[in-house]
Amino acid sequence: MERAEAYGFSGAMSGAFLLSCLLFAAVSRRQRGPYMDEVFHVPQAQAYCHGRFLQWDPMITTLPGLYLLSVGVVKPAAWLLGWTGSVVCSVGMLRFINLLFSAGNFYLLYLLLFKIHQKNKAVSGFQRILSALTLAIFPTLYFFTFLYYTDPGSAFFTLFSYLMCLYGNHKTSALLGFCGFMFRQTNIVWTVFCAGNVVAEKLNEAWKIELQKKKDERISSRKGSFSDLTRVLQFLVEYLLSPKNLVALIALTWPYIILVSVFFGFVFINGGIVVGDRSSHEACLHFPQLFYFLSFTVFFSFPHLLTPTKIRKFLLSLRKHPVQFSLITVISLFLIWKFTYVHKYLLADNRHYTFYVWRKVFQRHELVKYLLVPFYIFAGWSFADALKSKSIFWILMYFVCLFAVTVPQKLLEFRYFILPFLIYRLNIPFLSIYRQLLELAFYILVNAVSFYLFLNRTFQWENSDEVQRFMW
Repeated sequence: MERAEAYGFSGAMSGAFLLSCLLFAAVSRRQRGPYMDEVFHVPQAQAYCHGRFLQWDPMITTLPGLYLLSVGVVKPAAWLLGWTGSVVCSVGMLRFINLLFSAGNFYLLYLLLFKIHQKNKAVSGFQRILSALTLAIFPTLYFFTFLYYTDPGSAFFTLFSYLMCLYGNHKTSALLGFCGFMFRQTNIVWTVFCAGNVVAEKLNEAWKIELQKKKDERISSRKGSFSDLTRVLQFLVEYLLSPKNLVALIALTWPYIILVSVFFGFVFINGGIVVGDRSSHEACLHFPQLFYFLSFTVFFSFPHLLTPTKIRKFLLSLRKHPVQFSLITVISLFLIWKFTYVHKYLLADNRHYTFYVWRKVFQRHELVKYLLVPFYIFAGWSFADALKSKSIFWILMYFVCLFAVTVPQKLLEFRYFILPFLIYRLNIPFLSIYRQLLELAFYILVNAVSFYLFLNRTFQWENSDEVQRFMW
């Protein structure tokens, strides 16, 4: 990192943290008590603060990573600073943990952008800083910086694990992956993703050698053709069936294999992936979740994915491959018809934005969900097109992980899209500074509206005296 870039990054991070502290004070002043899921998380953390480690709220569905880490930070800080009484493990103190995670996420995002795009000499330090700042205030994640939720910590350990994986520190990466798993069980998918990075790199090296042997460079340059995909899959099967190759891959990925084995042991002993209340978190094959994620990604990455050039390229591809797109359309319609699920929380809780998205869009008419298929197809094509700089093996590995982390979820919840979005956004090429500034301005606007609604547009339910607030 050059000196000017280091100063710029330090200034951006310090400024963002200062503004976050001011916003944190405003949120804490308006919402002093626990809100939404905090009514479960805060008492659980406070029980741990008082040494009651065997106490557990059965409504909590995640492992106790957040509470253990909170106690590990707050207790020593209270001892050093001489804090006593109710201030120790208060709501504000516990929420502040996520403010620290948010600063850590900013730093990790910058380091990841630097590492992933280090070969691209055209990217300036200003662009890296601007992109890291933009992702650090990604609205769905940034909102939960100011509440005591698992999301900022979950993102921190997952991003840290990914960074260590890219630097080849696989034992450290697996250990951090375990920390992420302790925050949210589905983060085990991103441990598989890290292992997949290693495997994809080796496969890509072997594939290049295979191409050189056959002197058939056309295969690598035409990733989109069906025949090339068939050849790649055939090569993949042959490579993975070789005992020599399998032994080599196991030797590289054994820390991740151990962690995944621990996960399966946990699932077996626990009787499922969810701890606590399982009735509202039943797994299912909810294929339209992929379509919702793609729509979510296009919305938050429109400077990257929704451009006139992209639309023209899509229409040209549509004209060149009508049979393939027709088949994709039929499959999409079938998946929506047979595998659309509506969770009871989605219909009942009018505090979440998803409630209004579902009511204003999908409930307008029974046919709306089918009429959106052309947009889903464009979103999927644009999404994949943005990843064309990655190897075909990386893309296959990422889509497997995306499938695993979204499809089993019955509830449409934007928080579930945070990590797959960040991983995707980190790996697509940089835009021009103008488009990056447009993306940053859009995130600032969305955050401003979100916090204005949360702080000022309160309402009450008929059967409750509690103040209700809009949130992600």
